[in-house]
Amino acid sequence: MLHSLFRAAALALAGALFAGAAAAQPTLPTRGTGTVVLRAARMIDGTGAAPVQNAVIVVTDDRIVAVGSAGSVQVPQGARVVDLGNATLLPGFIDAHTHIIGRALGDPGSARAATHDFSGFGPILGVANAHATLMAGFTTIRNLGSPDFDDIALRTAIDQGYVAGPRMQTAGHSIGITGGHCDENGFRPGLMEHDYREGIANGADEIRAAVRYQVKYGADVIKTCATGGVLSEGDAVGVQQYTAEELGALVQESTNLERRVAAHAHGAEGIIAAANAGVASIEHGSFLNEEGARLMARRGTFLVPTLSAGETVMRAADSGVLTGLRAEKARQAGAAMRNAVRIARRAGVPIALGTDAGVGAHGTNGREFELMVEWGGMTPLESITAGTGSAAKLLGWENRIGTLRAGLLADIVAVPGDPTANVHALTTPVFVMKNGVVYKEGGAAVR
Repeated sequence: MLHSLFRAAALALAGALFAGAAAAQPTLPTRGTGTVVLRAARMIDGTGAAPVQNAVIVVTDDRIVAVGSAGSVQVPQGARVVDLGNATLLPGFIDAHTHIIGRALGDPGSARAATHDFSGFGPILGVANAHATLMAGFTTIRNLGSPDFDDIALRTAIDQGYVAGPRMQTAGHSIGITGGHCDENGFRPGLMEHDYREGIANGADEIRAAVRYQVKYGADVIKTCATGGVLSEGDAVGVQQYTAEELGALVQESTNLERRVAAHAHGAEGIIAAANAGVASIEHGSFLNEEGARLMARRGTFLVPTLSAGETVMRAADSGVLTGLRAEKARQAGAAMRNAVRIARRAGVPIALGTDAGVGAHGTNGREFELMVEWGGMTPLESITAGTGSAAKLLGWENRIGTLRAGLLADIVAVPGDPTANVHALTTPVFVMKNGVVYKEGGAAVR
């Protein structure tokens, strides 16, 4: 009798373990299968070219195989046809500056997150953040800074089909000086002490070690803080934080390891120092001046304006979510950003869309298209190019994503009406495909 009970218990335990193992298997497709034909009233291909009317795109598995207007593209027999009607087909949107892990500014728990949230809490929120981002039409993001390599773990979970989310480039820990914007300040001594492994590095040798450590654990891109920031405690928003020598060492080591560098930089001197060092992009660029813009244009350095973050922090200052020095910095940087985009455009600086989502809410990334037009003086078509073809070039993925042409991955979104006439349409995609897999159709999530 006792033996039978033990055997029954063992079988029950084995069954539970098997069920748990089955539940842990990836359930989402990572690439499409079969042929799908997309039809819509128009198409914008992401190159900056004018819209194509009566558009047709043929997708087989995870690739675009044909693009053009009706009559110029042969529709394969037996293909599934999705007729989107009075909509516009576009490349999947790209957000070149996000913080997908953890709470957003204004979340009731955000002020105490560093000391009260368990280490696994941020990545759990990241799953929901990633899904919201994908549903907003952003099929690719560049995540510029995350604790504990949580962004790299999330990237793996998405790539392997455990959760739905955008394709990701990830930075691991941001790299900056002790007490700077990339550090955690305002705590008593001994509470938040970090070293090069968590991105806090001083001097060329430590910086090289920090770069190598991020790359060792999977960083696709290196993020550095060249100046102070808005949300950090105790530092001036525009003051340069790394010397020219330190920035040079960071870029050189990153280049040696075939990684591009994204530099958080608000102040004019820090922007110039980072551009001279050879970074791929200036993030924010709030106080960009004519000299800096000419340098960036000459070197091909991208500006990622993050106007959504500027709008969010100014509102947070006005509502009392930000107070004191942080509120003061928010108003200064938020107001200056508008002029920076106009200066950059006049100088011919390449611009890529980035929201700094995580400062603002995830899933509202499309607001950046509107702000590029309203604040930055860009045309709707220019803003679309910034969030598709230009952003793909910044990431070094222009031969994979960012435009609608045969041979590229099938990352495709559709928005209602004509976004060149109504830029707000870019905030409400009705169709989202990534890698040939449909995630949103008829305005509703499929997965």
